[in-house]
Amino acid sequence: MNPNRPVSARVLNAAIEWQLSIDGNNPAQQAEFARWHAADEEHARAWQQLGMLDQRLRVAPTAGRKALLNSATSTREQVRKLGRGLAGVVLVIGLATFGLQRWAPMGYYLADQRTATGEQRTLTLADGTLVDLNTHSAIDVRFDQDQRRIVLREGEIMVRTGHPAGEQRPFIVETQDGQLRALGTRFLVRREDQGTRLSVLQSAVAAHARELPGEVVLHEGQQVLMRRAGLGEPMALGPGADAWTHGMLVVDNARLDDLARELSRYRPGYLGVSPKVADLRITGSFPLKDTDLALNALLPTLPVQIQAHTRWWVTLEERPAGPQKP
Repeated sequence: MNPNRPVSARVLNAAIEWQLSIDGNNPAQQAEFARWHAADEEHARAWQQLGMLDQRLRVAPTAGRKALLNSATSTREQVRKLGRGLAGVVLVIGLATFGLQRWAPMGYYLADQRTATGEQRTLTLADGTLVDLNTHSAIDVRFDQDQRRIVLREGEIMVRTGHPAGEQRPFIVETQDGQLRALGTRFLVRREDQGTRLSVLQSAVAAHARELPGEVVLHEGQQVLMRRAGLGEPMALGPGADAWTHGMLVVDNARLDDLARELSRYRPGYLGVSPKVADLRITGSFPLKDTDLALNALLPTLPVQIQAHTRWWVTLEERPAGPQKP
């Protein structure tokens, strides 16, 4: 299948509506989508083209999905005017998300550096600082005569600050929740739904919430969630906090649902967990470069089975009792 071959406006309209309205907690709707996806190769191609743009749309909050669905008529009209194929999809979805940055920020697309879903990359900045970008991450780099600043737009980074001779400019990582000033250090910064998570791996970092005066210094082995209105209680780092920089995910007594949610950041499409097995607990290390292998590693230790309707629609279900087919 050539994913770049044009698709009809009718199929493209249907794919857009599925992408905006699909509900991961609605099994009947999931089954209906799977039937639509499998019914025609063109359906699968349209869905893959949408997936090339941004998986964030499928998890947009309800208000965002409704607003986009309400504009479906004008969206279809734009498709007809702009032509078919991937270029048209890019522009149409771009127009929709531009007006709804609260749910699908354009900052990701306009950032100086970004990674796609499943991609990881290391950057060397002008001062020798190394920045590892995790999956679906985006940053702006703003160095001037007064400071060295990174703006984290999306995702997660690890920073290993450079220390060139005579360098006096502070090194700062900024997010929408505040800023983090490095104190000769190695640290992780991750954008989460609830705020910005700082994890200090070496030395210390001074955290400044956007709406509060002053800084709070976090030391090696500590993590904290920073919101615009303040900082949470500092906590000890969990095991393998930086394991993703080595291509691994390490969990200790994690809920299966939480593990799947983390793995889903590294693969296109939908990865869901049945409520019947969502609270099962798991400890282990899982490869991020091959999430199918990671999922199969669950089978010997948990009473679950993998239901793959397509490569882009996978769920973990309860395994039936009794002898299994070879």
